[in-house]
Amino acid sequence: MSSQPLLQTAPGKRIALPTRVEPKVFFANERTFLSWLNFTVVLGGLAIGLLNFGDRVGQISAGCFTFVAMATMIYALVTFHWRAKSIRMRGQGGFDDRWGPTTLAVFLLAAVVINFVLRITDVGHDKGK
Repeated sequence: MSSQPLLQTAPGKRIALPTRVEPKVFFANERTFLSWLNFTVVLGGLAIGLLNFGDRVGQISAGCFTFVAMATMIYALVTFHWRAKSIRMRGQGGFDDRWGPTTLAVFLLAAVVINFVLRITDVGHDKGK
């Protein structure tokens, strides 16, 4: 048996060894994707309810909520594929996204504010009749 080390390198030189990615990382990515899709289904259900049982203001609000739900679905799909590719390529960087959820929350807040503003202005018109 040889007493020499298995990998010989120059002093101070580092060797890059492949890292093992555990399967739970892939499943965590999929679980997050499904959670986002669950949110979009709930938001889409709210939009369909407003569309079917609402008046003109409800239909406008349903359009806003449908837009937010579709944007959330697209964001979830793009993020899922981005993270899956990073995991497959054994990326060592962070997998978090600071701007996506914030942007979607602002869009959702805008849709709710539009709904309230339209309701308040519509009530004001109904009292004058």
